[in-house]
Amino acid sequence: MVLNHKMIGIRVKEVRILKQLSQADLAEFTDLSVSYISHIETGLKKASLESLVRISNVLGITVDQLLYGNQVSDKKQYCNELTELVKDCNTCEKRIIYDVALAVKESLRGNEWMKTNQEPTSFYY
Repeated sequence: MVLNHKMIGIRVKEVRILKQLSQADLAEFTDLSVSYISHIETGLKKASLESLVRISNVLGITVDQLLYGNQVSDKKQYCNELTELVKDCNTCEKRIIYDVALAVKESLRGNEWMKTNQEPTSFYY
């Protein structure tokens, strides 16, 4: 199995932003360089296991969470991030976020043709 280092970098960036940290902050707290963090986030460099552990510790997540997208059958992918996203929302805000997510999901499922870059057989406008 080949690891998708670009996906790992995307996860690092997502969580870093969610935690309101800059690349410089993450670099300082992990004792890594800013350019190395940048290269990890863009997938230009393959992070060592030691670096992934340092990063996950600073971000307050597990290494497993950084590896999301690399496992074929991970049913809990993004659960912690979604919980973190809505933890400071009131009930009304949570309902709106839920409604928007449900509409997006229905749209994605209804437009499978977009994933294959094929034109739809018909439009319903």
